[in-house]
Amino acid sequence: MATPDDEIRLLESNKELRELLGTPGDRASQKERTRLHPVDRSWLAASPFCLISTSNAAGACDVSPKGDPPGFAHVLNDERIAIPERPGNRRADGFQNVLENPHVGLIFFVPGRGDTLRINGRARIASDAPFFDDMIVNGHRPALALLVDIEQIFFHCAKAFMRSELWNPGSWQPDALPTHAQIVKAVQDTDMTLEELEEHYGEAYAKLLYG
Repeated sequence: MATPDDEIRLLESNKELRELLGTPGDRASQKERTRLHPVDRSWLAASPFCLISTSNAAGACDVSPKGDPPGFAHVLNDERIAIPERPGNRRADGFQNVLENPHVGLIFFVPGRGDTLRINGRARIASDAPFFDDMIVNGHRPALALLVDIEQIFFHCAKAFMRSELWNPGSWQPDALPTHAQIVKAVQDTDMTLEELEEHYGEAYAKLLYG
């Protein structure tokens, strides 16, 4: 049963927030940087996956996953990286947001590691550049790339991963949920049968990764 709004106590000031959470320690408050360190470059070279958060001019938010072979985030210099775009559903929610509001936040993951690398900055969309040739995968040259000028970069601790046991196979329960085809059939208005959806999202789906 839903909790009535009048029974929910909401914070309305930073003072109230700090009274509950306290203030960050020296390591947390001093870990921010504005340029890539060699360790950051090594992390990006090992990372095959990141999440990119964006928002439009009105503040409506979106988070989009991006994944490719490790090192897919192309380092242009100590203050700029590029994220290649691969074939997807063509919604382009994040790109549309960037055209309205350039502020972005990224989190880079390395499988098995609980710590993550966070980058906040300002983004633009490139339709071509010489470095696109360095981002070819399986013969696919990206049609677009997200250029991110770094304003803030730091490593985030592993507590969330430790609590969730995200990398512990013993905690995984993928079969506790319907298949993706079953979910699509349940929540979307589609003329495809469940059998057709299962085939579409089955082995043949891997052929769509790069074109």
